[in-house]
Amino acid sequence: MARTGLVMQGHIHKRTHTSKTGKLTTRWYVVFDVGRNPSGKRKQKWHGGFNTRKEAEVARAKLIVDVHDGAYVEPTKLTVEDWIIQRWIPSMKTQLKISTFDSYQRNLNKHVLPVLGTLPLAEIAPHRLNNLYTALLQGGNFRGGGLSAKTVRYIHTTLHKAFADARDEGLLRTNPAELAKPPRLHASLRKEMNVWDSTTLNNFLHFTADERLGPAWHVLAMTGIRRGELLGLRWSDIDFDRKRIIIRHTLVSVAYEIVESTPKNHQTRIIDIDDSTIQILRKQEATQVGDKTIWASNYTDLDLVFSREDGTPIHPDSLTQSFERAIKRAEIPRIRLHDLRHTHATLAMQAGVPIKVISERLGHESPSFTMKQYAHVLPTMQAEAASLIADVVLGTKG
Repeated sequence: MARTGLVMQGHIHKRTHTSKTGKLTTRWYVVFDVGRNPSGKRKQKWHGGFNTRKEAEVARAKLIVDVHDGAYVEPTKLTVEDWIIQRWIPSMKTQLKISTFDSYQRNLNKHVLPVLGTLPLAEIAPHRLNNLYTALLQGGNFRGGGLSAKTVRYIHTTLHKAFADARDEGLLRTNPAELAKPPRLHASLRKEMNVWDSTTLNNFLHFTADERLGPAWHVLAMTGIRRGELLGLRWSDIDFDRKRIIIRHTLVSVAYEIVESTPKNHQTRIIDIDDSTIQILRKQEATQVGDKTIWASNYTDLDLVFSREDGTPIHPDSLTQSFERAIKRAEIPRIRLHDLRHTHATLAMQAGVPIKVISERLGHESPSFTMKQYAHVLPTMQAEAASLIADVVLGTKG
C-alpha cells in the first residue's frame, strides 16, 4: 500500500547543474515510483526540470489527477524526429495519395524537423508550435521571404495529424496542436478566384482551336476536370456512343517525376459531354493517328488521349506553362489553368445547372462544398431568381 501511495503522490526533487562556464543552475523535478525491475531495484519516472519548486508542485498536482483518471503517460526520450521519421511517416505511406504523402514529407523535412526534430516528443507544447508558425510566416521561404498563411496552415494540419496519432498510441497525454493557433486565412489573404465570362472563354477556344493543345483547353473548359485528370484520361475511358467520359486516373508531379494516381477522394466519376466536345475528341484522335505514323516504332502507345508527339505523358507543369503562353498569344485577361475549372463551374451555375449536378461533374465531396466554393456567384443568381419569381406570381418583372 505504501508503494501505491508513493506512485499516486510522487515527490519533488531538486537538482543543481553546473554549466560549462561554471554557472550553477537549479532545476526541480517531479518523481514517481512505478514499481521495481526484475532484480528488485526501484523504478522511477522523472518529470521536469522546472525553474521553481512552485512550477514543479503545479505539475505534480496535474500528474496526480492524470494518474487517478487513467490518463497518465510515462515520459519517453522519443524525439519528434524519431516519431515522425521512424514511425509516423512510414505508416502514412499506405494511407495517403502519393502526392499528399510527398507534400507531408517535404514540409516536415524542410520546415518542421530542423526546428523541432531534436526535442523530446513529450515537450512539444502549443507555444512551441506557435513560435514555429510565426517563424515560417516571417522567413520560411528559401528565397528569404515568409511562407503563405495557407502553407503554414497546411503544415499545422499535418502536425495535428502526427500528434493525434502519437496521442492515440499513448505517447502523448494531449495533442499540442489542438491548442496551437495557426494563422487565419483572412479574405484579403486568400488567392482570388479569377474566371472568364462566356464570351472570353469562347474567344480563347476559337483562337487556340487549331493549336496542338487546343483540344485539351476545350475539354478542360467544357468538363471542369482537373489538370491531372485530363492528362490521365485514356481512350478506353471515353464512351463516344453514350457521350461521356470516365475519370479513373490522374497524373501528378512528385519531385518533378510524373506519377499515376487515383482521382481526388479516390472516386471514379462519369461526366456527360456535349456534341462539340465529341467532335474535338475525334479531331484529337485523328491527330494521334498522324503522330503514330510519323513516329512509327518509336511511338509509345499508353492509350493517353493527350500526350506528347511520341505518345509519352505530358508533364503537368508543362501543360500549365503551355496554357500561360496560349493566353499571352490570345491577348486576353490572364487566369490560372485551374481557373478553367472554376470558369466551368461558375458558368454552369449562371446557366441554372443544379448544384448537385455541378458537384458531381467536379468530383466534389458534397454539394454543400460546391456551394461554399462558389458562393460569390450566388448574389447575382438571387437577384435573377427574385425577378423570375415576381414574373411568375405577379405577371411582371420585379
